[in-house]
Formats: sequence, structure tokens, C-alpha cells
Amino acid sequence: MKDQTSRKFIWVSLLNIVITIAEFIGGLVAGSLALVSDALHNLGDVGAIVLSFVAHLLGKKDKNRRKTFGYERSETLAAFTNGLVLIVICLFLFAEAISRLFHPTAVKGGIMLIVAVIGLLANAVSMLIMQKDAKQSLNVKSTFIHMMSDALSSLAVVVSAIILSFWQIPWLDPVITMLVSLFVIKEGIEVTKNAANILMESNPDISLQKVNELVLSVPSVHNIHHVHLWRYSDNMVILDAHINVDHDMSMDELEILYRQLDQKLKPLGINHTTFQAECQQGINEDMISPGKRD
Repeated sequence: MKDQTSRKFIWVSLLNIVITIAEFIGGLVAGSLALVSDALHNLGDVGAIVLSFVAHLLGKKDKNRRKTFGYERSETLAAFTNGLVLIVICLFLFAEAISRLFHPTAVKGGIMLIVAVIGLLANAVSMLIMQKDAKQSLNVKSTFIHMMSDALSSLAVVVSAIILSFWQIPWLDPVITMLVSLFVIKEGIEVTKNAANILMESNPDISLQKVNELVLSVPSVHNIHHVHLWRYSDNMVILDAHINVDHDMSMDELEILYRQLDQKLKPLGINHTTFQAECQQGINEDMISPGKRD
């Protein structure tokens, strides 16, 4: 398989399947909610990784008549879904931890420690495998956050297991679970929010004022209006706009103008533009007209 990202998904999937089985068995034997919660994290990760992997493969498909933009946004859908799943799992574990606070049980720290160390090492390796690609893809980043959350959870379980090996502190196990869950919920919300912004075709934090200045810096452009600026996927930011130009411009001159505008806007991260040239129509309109629907 030539796609290195696909190989990484496969290796991380196998690692997490092994971790999940080990932690479920170890958590039940040791009576540790923190260890079982870590196993549930990893179980969610297995599904998340498979979903991300399928979305990654789908996103590489070519454009066609049904999907004229291609399938890149499937990775954004996967990231959004993974973020929601992560939040739901952590809310469930948080609720279970609260229940365990009022009904504490004895925990076998020795078994808990051995399994937690294995989980920590495997999760750390998974993070290293996905770290580079996480900087380039929101889909891979959602998987990386799953790995990071489990590594953090495993680390917390290791610390808890060491303490419980010497002292029986009934509230420590559920408190560790609650703290890790809160942190992971925060990260899950961030990924879900970023994916939702892409799906809602939000402006990717590019200054419209700067766009206006760059476009109007070309002498033959008199106004820009009817503007739509959005991030379609991790790698594509699109600008669609109407511009007012001199009435006597030829098609050759317009093509040169479009290329100029493309080059001016690329430093802002805009890599796909569509301009509609007009003479007087919309000459007095703003870039964005509040309350109007196009």
C-alpha cells in the first residue's frame, strides 16, 4: 500500500484492539473503573479509527458527475462524528465516576498498574505514528486526539495504580476518571466545532477587509460584492465573488485580471476563486449584505 497514512491507520487500529481487550479484562479483574473507562476510550477509538480510515480512502476518490467537488469532505464528516462520539463516551464515564464516588469498591492496584502501563506504551506509540499527519488533516487530528486522550487516561491510571498499590483511597479511581473525562470533552468539543464550521461553510478566519483591499488594489477593479468565502475541506478554501470592472474590457484582459487576483489572494490561504465580472450591476453593494439571501 503506497499511501503511508493508510498504513498508519492500520497499525494504530491493531494496537488499539489489543489495548481494548487487555484493559477490559484487567479492569474487570482489578475492579478499576478508571481502567474500564480507559478500555471504553480505546473501544471508541477503534470505531473512530476505522471511520477515519474509511473517510480517508473515500476522500482520495476522483471527482465525478455526482460529486463535482470530489469526496474530500467525507474526512470532515468523520472528524465531526468522532468528536461527538468522544464527547458522549466521556459524559457517560463522568456519570459512572460520580456513581462510583457514592458506592466505592476496592481496587487491585497491582493488576491495574501492569495493564495501565501496557496501555500507556501502546497509546504513546499510536500518538507518535499519527502525529505528523494530524497537522495536515482534521480527520487525522480527530484520531490523534483520541490517542492523546487515551494516553493521558492511561498515564492517570498508572499514577492512580501506583498510589492504590500502597494505600486504599476509594475516591481516587473515580476522581481520576472524572478529570480525564473533562479534559477529553474539551478536546472533543474543539474538533467537533472546527468540523462543524467547515460543514457550515464558515469563513476560515480570513479578514474580509484584507480581501477587499487586495482585490481593489488592482486598478481595473472598482468594487467587489456578493462575496462567499468558505473552507470546503482541509486543503481547499474557496472565494466566490462579483467584481465591477471597466465596460470595455475584453475576454483576454479579464483572464489576465483573474490570474492577478488569484496570485494576490493565495497568501491569505485562498486557493480556489471564481469571479463574475460586471459593469454597473451591484456597483454600490457591500461585500456582505446583512439580511439578504442570495
